[in-house]
Amino acid sequence: MGYTRLSDANTINEEFLDSILFEERIIDSVEADTKCTFLGTEFDMPVMTPAFSHLGNYNGRELTGLEEYSRAAAELNILNFCGMMENDMFKKIVKTGAKTVRIVKPYADNGKVRDQMQFAESVGAFGIGMDIDHIFGENGYDVCVGEKMAAQTMEMLTSYIEASSLPFVVKGVLSVQDAVKCADAGAKAIIVSHHHGRLPYAVPPLMILPEIKDALKDRDVEIIVDCGIASGSDVYKALALGADAAAIGRAMLPSLEKDGVEGVKSYFTKVGNELKYVMGFTGFSKVSDIDDSVLWTR
Repeated sequence: MGYTRLSDANTINEEFLDSILFEERIIDSVEADTKCTFLGTEFDMPVMTPAFSHLGNYNGRELTGLEEYSRAAAELNILNFCGMMENDMFKKIVKTGAKTVRIVKPYADNGKVRDQMQFAESVGAFGIGMDIDHIFGENGYDVCVGEKMAAQTMEMLTSYIEASSLPFVVKGVLSVQDAVKCADAGAKAIIVSHHHGRLPYAVPPLMILPEIKDALKDRDVEIIVDCGIASGSDVYKALALGADAAAIGRAMLPSLEKDGVEGVKSYFTKVGNELKYVMGFTGFSKVSDIDDSVLWTR
């Protein structure tokens, strides 16, 4: 049998996630608390929603999927993210009460980038940011829902950050080089991600995370990880390797589609409970104390 090449970054990522094992530290361990502080605000767990776009109304329900998962985030007291949308939809997201970071696409229309960021701030967004790993497509600059994307320079990124008083989050960082550039530009947080495998053979976010964490030491930049995060164990691994929080993406979609707000709440509650369970088994009572000393590689 010949060797089959493996270019799917999602499969590579899943295999890496599943290669990380835990040792037990039971004696003197106590029940864990999953509360955390992120960007100066306390949340009930270091698990965040994804920056989804274009979710319609599931099963004839009144609210769009975007509004439903945002409402769930508000009720769970977790940080909420949303992606590509027009301003009227973002206003509806804010009305759910969720603390929301609006991730704006790198539009070729720079005026639209600035308008959406300014609008987000004007209606009460928790933060704003940019999705830098959606710049390129198979035939050059990407076109998403009829909108052309464009390259983003350090000068442009810095100007977005300086134009707002809100925390700025850069999504799609997958190298020490880009992480340091984000810090130099003034970003307050980054999302370490390969955007569900847009780049073939992309390094798993958790594999490169320790190097990024070390490079940003004392830089006042918080780190979120996504891609393949589906359980409390996955979140724990991200925290142990240096993340401040993790975001769940496609794994929550079946629960959202089936049961809306309650489905998302149930799914995230299960993830939080598993995180708490693993923390107890490994001797960490607080999220901020979790480190990589209990990790083994298979």
